[in-house]
Amino acid sequence: MNAIMSQLTDTAAQPRPEPPVAQPPAPYAKRWLMLPVLLAAMFMAQFDLYVVNVAAPSLEHDLGAGQAALELIVAGYGFTYASGLITGGRLGDLLGSRAMFLYGTLAFTIASLLCGLAQNSGELVGARLLQGLTGAAMVPQVLATITGVFPAAERAKALAWFGVTIGVGAVAGQVLGGVLLQVDVLGLGWRVIFLVNVPIGLAAVAFALRLLPRRAPGAGVRLDPLGALGISASLALFLLPLVIGRSEGWPVWAWICLVASIPLMALTLKWENALLRRGGQPMLDTLLLRNKVFVQGLVVCFGAFCAFFSFMFALTLVFQTGLGLSPLKAGIMFTPLGLAFAIASILSPRIAARQGARLITIGTAVAAVGMLALVIDVQLSGDATTALRLVAPMILIGLGNGLAVPAVTGAVLAGARPAQAGAAAGVLTTSQQFASAAGVAVLGTVFFAAVGTRHGVTAYGDALTWVAAIDLALVLLACLMSTRLPRPPKPVPPVAAPSAATR
Repeated sequence: MNAIMSQLTDTAAQPRPEPPVAQPPAPYAKRWLMLPVLLAAMFMAQFDLYVVNVAAPSLEHDLGAGQAALELIVAGYGFTYASGLITGGRLGDLLGSRAMFLYGTLAFTIASLLCGLAQNSGELVGARLLQGLTGAAMVPQVLATITGVFPAAERAKALAWFGVTIGVGAVAGQVLGGVLLQVDVLGLGWRVIFLVNVPIGLAAVAFALRLLPRRAPGAGVRLDPLGALGISASLALFLLPLVIGRSEGWPVWAWICLVASIPLMALTLKWENALLRRGGQPMLDTLLLRNKVFVQGLVVCFGAFCAFFSFMFALTLVFQTGLGLSPLKAGIMFTPLGLAFAIASILSPRIAARQGARLITIGTAVAAVGMLALVIDVQLSGDATTALRLVAPMILIGLGNGLAVPAVTGAVLAGARPAQAGAAAGVLTTSQQFASAAGVAVLGTVFFAAVGTRHGVTAYGDALTWVAAIDLALVLLACLMSTRLPRPPKPVPPVAAPSAATR
């Protein structure tokens, strides 16, 4: 009996095996092969936002486009693009980001074909507006897929490459656009800048069918029609007057639209909050707007994007109209800025892995120095201003933005939960494109007002100074706000093992 009790006691004293711990699912094996396909779509959308700048004189000559039509051809794409991004993000949550990416990319390709086949300015305006809407369906799926597929340890690097593509696409619009127009591929003239998207878009769809993961849409996700209509309409009411108000002489309807956009957005946000409290699914996840880090990141995005892309627009006008450069020569003059941006943006993911949001502060500070140097140089040189004199400040501006733009995208989205991927992607891309479109429209108005009826280098130099000075203030705002973003924790030094003497 004692032997049996002793055996039972020994058995009870033995440690029981722990239940098996559930292992996280393995990351998607083709994720790094998938990333270039997604970024190719992002590149097309960004390229088409800026390539039309260099083609504006050709469009005016070949299609007889008036000033209002030309404004809509250039900026109408950004207008519908920015207005539809949040709705595009929610549709990705509803239908699945893979399906929406395929539909959106194919539709964008068709819209680009229609742009290239347009026979008059009216047809091109309609095709450009359609191209912006299809871009709004395509682009949020890029961020949502990256956020949902890449594990946390790799997500910041993948998001940084997304930021690289945003800037490189914009710079390529200036550089490659000029080259394509000068070479005049197959005698297509300005049409080539749109038709080049057709083979790229078809290839992206073909590879996406093979490489994008099949992931089930969010369970129980519902569309919010009132929220979609309110957000899109309020953004449209704000952007449309900015796009064509100046060329139309700022009529009464433009001011009515601007004023009406504010209460409409306020009512929409009130509806979204009420829907969220009732357990519904608002189009705009207002919980994101209660996240201090996310909101601060949006402010940084707004300042950086508004400044960089309005500066690119103003510089295009200075090169081609003020200094009389051809599209090809203007594109060549953008090359140093583009190379600086590309090199810095390629290095940015590695540096951001160690520095985090500090890199945004460094990048915006470098861009601010470049803006200040440009303002001083233009004012000192006066009539002697040349494109070559602007190259050094342009390199600093490209270098700073190349460091900051990829880092800010990663900093804002790296912490987003997969369930909020579509909503966060929609809000972030909307803020980026809204800042770009509003910056070009508002500071474009400042530029033309500064030029007035004058001609020559001095007039355009003065206008560039005004734009660069405002951009400097925006960059400094972004730099200041970036200091409030979370910093990476300091590494803990390893504890030395006790020596034999102290044991």
